[in-house]
Amino acid sequence: MKNTYIILLSVILFWGCQSTSSKVERTSDFNFDWQFALLDINQKESSLDDVTKDEWKNVRLPHDWVIGNDYDSANAEFAPATGYIYGGGIGWYKKTFNLDITKNQKAFILFDGVYNQSTVYLNGQELGFHPYGYSPFYYDLTPYLKNGKENTLAVKVDHSNFADSRWYTGAGIYRNVELVVTDKLHIPVWGSFITTPEVSEEKAVVSIITDINNSYTINKKAIIKTELYTQSGKLVAEVSEEKLIKAGESITVAQEATIEKPELWGVDNPNLYLAKTKILVDNGQIDELTNNFGVRSIKFDADSGFFLNGQNMKIKGVCLHHDGGLVGTAVPKDVWRRRLQVLKDGGCNAIRIAHNPGSDEFLDLCDEMGFLVQDEFFDEWDNPKDKRWNQNEQSKNVETEGYASKYFLDYAESDLKAVMLAHRNHPSIFQWSIGNEIEWTYPRISQATGFFNNMNWNGNYFWSKSPYSIEKIRSELKRLPKRKNDIGSTASKLAKWTKELDTTRPVTANCILPSASHETDYGKSLDIVGYSYRRVLYDYGHKNYPDKVIMGTENLAQYHEWKAIMDRPFIAGTFFWTGINYLGEIRAPWPNKGNDAGMIDFAGFPKPSYQMMKTLWTDKPHTFIATQTLSKSINKIDKKSGKMVAKNPKAWETALWEWHDVNNHWNYNEGEVVSVELYSNCDEIELFLNEKSLGKRTLAEFDDHIYKWAVPFEKGVLSAIGKKDGKTTETKLITAGKPVAVKLEIDRKVLSNNQYDVAHVVAQLVDAQGNPVTNVERVINFEIPEYLRDLGVDNGANTNIQNHTLRKIETDNGRALLVLQSTQQAGEVEVKATVDGLSSDRILLSIGEDNDKKDDIVAELN
Repeated sequence: MKNTYIILLSVILFWGCQSTSSKVERTSDFNFDWQFALLDINQKESSLDDVTKDEWKNVRLPHDWVIGNDYDSANAEFAPATGYIYGGGIGWYKKTFNLDITKNQKAFILFDGVYNQSTVYLNGQELGFHPYGYSPFYYDLTPYLKNGKENTLAVKVDHSNFADSRWYTGAGIYRNVELVVTDKLHIPVWGSFITTPEVSEEKAVVSIITDINNSYTINKKAIIKTELYTQSGKLVAEVSEEKLIKAGESITVAQEATIEKPELWGVDNPNLYLAKTKILVDNGQIDELTNNFGVRSIKFDADSGFFLNGQNMKIKGVCLHHDGGLVGTAVPKDVWRRRLQVLKDGGCNAIRIAHNPGSDEFLDLCDEMGFLVQDEFFDEWDNPKDKRWNQNEQSKNVETEGYASKYFLDYAESDLKAVMLAHRNHPSIFQWSIGNEIEWTYPRISQATGFFNNMNWNGNYFWSKSPYSIEKIRSELKRLPKRKNDIGSTASKLAKWTKELDTTRPVTANCILPSASHETDYGKSLDIVGYSYRRVLYDYGHKNYPDKVIMGTENLAQYHEWKAIMDRPFIAGTFFWTGINYLGEIRAPWPNKGNDAGMIDFAGFPKPSYQMMKTLWTDKPHTFIATQTLSKSINKIDKKSGKMVAKNPKAWETALWEWHDVNNHWNYNEGEVVSVELYSNCDEIELFLNEKSLGKRTLAEFDDHIYKWAVPFEKGVLSAIGKKDGKTTETKLITAGKPVAVKLEIDRKVLSNNQYDVAHVVAQLVDAQGNPVTNVERVINFEIPEYLRDLGVDNGANTNIQNHTLRKIETDNGRALLVLQSTQQAGEVEVKATVDGLSSDRILLSIGEDNDKKDDIVAELN
């Protein structure tokens, strides 16, 4: 990565001898060399001059000022939203820089996300106020820029409403910042829209819509040229035309190019192309905007579900919040890469970014790795939700005042459109979601369903079908009074704004009360009605609204949810809640820091629900062995057959968010009968204990898709030999002895000194034979050289509430995670782990010079 001073030096040197043809990159990294000061929330009216010299500290962006604070039970009042970490304050950021541009150039500052209520100043002049913490924005620096002199860019972040979302938000400039320099005749930020309206194996038609802005006081004639390249750099198509752009005006240029025998973008082969759109004046290039894009087609059908590139497929999706556990919300790209790879290995092919737009580089990863993405705009509209308990707001507090309370009416359109303009070239995005469970905040909708305030209904909302007929719902909607801002009119506006910018992707929303929403302008404005925890209404919806595409957009990571989808061709797929544990939205007593419904824990380790979904979402034979004592198990021994069966044979049909309590070890008391569960996609399995067969069973025997055995414990090896499609696979659990050592594993042994690369170090307790010990916990101490930046430690457990910045941690399941990041220093370094009374371990890590200076590496850090 180019360091900022190198970039600016090259800019100065080049622009000092300006010519019409420029090869200086239009966009450069602006994440380095910032200072930060945190003031108290009572200093909302502070100015930059109010920050004393001693209060400033050096930081680099992205930066989340909250995650380094302590988890504290004293923060219990707003813990369901904040995760027991206090994050309130008025944050000030400043950066001084020199920039020498010519009179024919303009400079912009682009923020991918600031949480939240930010005000940006250049040399004391206010550039603008941006309240939404999840949408990107930019400002023109040119009017207040001191050309060739020192400039001060300052950002004030007001996080006095520190519990304004239902999950941990972090605070600060937590996403990337870029400097954009253009000619006065230029393509604006986000000024290009690339789609593929015609796609086949033989050819693809690529549409490139480009905005051109002329800030000169004279007319300009220019050639607009677009070149299309493969990722290997081969030119495959180009198109150009000459245009006259009048002084002070903007035009839109529509171009089409054809790619012969295109390499299609898909979840298994995410092929990307590069578009370079150039502005040429007098044979000299004055601007160039580059965009990755993918050649792909998407189609939804009310009867047969989803098609990608003409192939019918199921959406195997998960919902993800934007925090990265121990790094907070300023998540390094490599942290997301590791987490997404775990999901990919489990068969996941789609991500719903819940419940607000994600970062641009998160979408870059989804493009590169082959994930479909539902980009979601808002969690609230006209009315606020209760930040501690969801549904309609129960109490008003200054601390919980959020976007809906203060800004939605005035900023919704501009925020929605900014997200779309910034994100619309990502081929991974295949749906725009305008909202999440919005119905809770419009009492008329919930009352009209018959589920609530109905003395004649006593069913379970999750599993009961609608108590009211469609006719009754319609009459209730007519009878019940509307609020000033109605859900249907707001939904119609949001859908209209979305389609003004993009008609190539469907508009959807996650509907928690679809039986009523279908009957309002809310449901009618959607191309796809997403059902939130309402799989019992799939048939109802398809029968009564046969022309409307419906699918699961938030569901439980349980077998019954996926079975409901596989049994129905008209359901395109689902997004399980949730893919990875996230901070906040706590539903358990202290000490708990977040929501434990994830298929992957806080440290990125797969959980039992992940193993179950992997057996359903992948074709390769997979078996996971889970064990538990009978007293804690959901199973029992059937008195007649002597076989292990579920205590409640129907319980699996209504299992909720969290998986039942199981272990992945074979360490019990001698002779104790153990409940053994196998999550597998094998058609039959034979179980062995110390090479003695315990019998064969078939998957067809188990309605809940879980193999079960009752096994008297005996020290040794428990192994499962399964057969699938004529292939045999074996999975083992080995009784572990006492821990004698700690063993380190690292996901990459070579980093660049670009200050972005990340390595994940996993420390595991092992016995004398090297077997992992997962039933004993110890405190691990990490020794880290100065050459590396310590991003934090975690063991993955929801109950781990120690400060992440410590260099020691007690294990969970005998393991812990350390996350390291490179600095500017290069060389060979050693990372060491010690445990009192056990043998230590160390690993060597090579940090090399960043000779490539790749411009496509983007920053992310806390």
